[in-house]
Amino acid sequence: MEMLAPYTTLGLGGPARRFVEAATAEQVVSELAEADRTGERVLVLGGGSNVVVADDGFDGLVVRLASEGVSVSRDGEQVIVTVEAGESWEPLVARAVAEGWSGLECLSGIPGLVGATPIQNVGAYGQEVAQTIRCVRAYDRRTRHVVDLEARQCGFSYRDSAFKRDPGRHVVLAVTYALDVSGLSAPVAYKELAGRLGVEPGERVPLARAREAVLELRRSKGMVIDPADPDTRSAGSFFTNPVLGSEEAERLEARAPGHPRWELPGGSVKVPAAWLIEQAGFPKGYTRGPARISTKHTLALTNPTGEATAADLLALAREVRDGVREKFGVTLVNEPVLVGCALDADPE
Repeated sequence: MEMLAPYTTLGLGGPARRFVEAATAEQVVSELAEADRTGERVLVLGGGSNVVVADDGFDGLVVRLASEGVSVSRDGEQVIVTVEAGESWEPLVARAVAEGWSGLECLSGIPGLVGATPIQNVGAYGQEVAQTIRCVRAYDRRTRHVVDLEARQCGFSYRDSAFKRDPGRHVVLAVTYALDVSGLSAPVAYKELAGRLGVEPGERVPLARAREAVLELRRSKGMVIDPADPDTRSAGSFFTNPVLGSEEAERLEARAPGHPRWELPGGSVKVPAAWLIEQAGFPKGYTRGPARISTKHTLALTNPTGEATAADLLALAREVRDGVREKFGVTLVNEPVLVGCALDADPE
């Protein structure tokens, strides 16, 4: 049996009962169709950068995406880039910047594969892939057909999508992005990035300059994979920034007057999860057994020595979640996909 820990950035996860590396979209479909026909459980694994796999592993078939290929065409002032799901994300962003394709530059340094980007609606520093995705090709395990879904059919919202809300139904085979032909970034939308660049929000900068600033920020937070940096042995941000309705926001304001917040359309409010965690008594470097909050970024939970188990990491996550809920009345939601485990379960 193949151990799954080496295929995840956290270095966690027990064995797969059966493991297949699928080199083409056709092989992905074939393996899934046969597994579904026989009733075998299936886990589709990409770069392993946004997943926590249980210590018991996965009692079924693990299909690891390894399909490759990038095709490019021109449509007026845009390039249309179709990428196989098994391609690594970071080289695609690097190529876009080098080629003068604008729209992905603030997503530099994010680990994982292209196929995961629409599922999570991957985003950072004011950009998200929903802004550039034109189409997603996927295998629909319910209808047993390959489908091409336009962006409007994907149900994108903050770190969410129709794929995530109906887990397991669709397996992404390829993603098509529409990128502007421009040497300048999209308008800088994130205050921290604008400060690093020395510009006002809404200004545009050369693509390479935006990319390097994002990489610098991510490195300072341990968010660029580096074998020499134990803080990068993580799944990135473990909790999403809570989005609160008006009544929830009022209750939080009563408990924490003047807390940092972003006003959103419709009266909702987004609150930085990192601030909530720190104010609840969990600083950078906070440790529970062999699991630790990153010394650089409060949102990342890490396996710094490689000795933690999934149970150790989830025990830390529960402690943080419950501490924030007790102090502020806000329940944090995990961003990584939990396989064979759950935050609501009692620790073993």
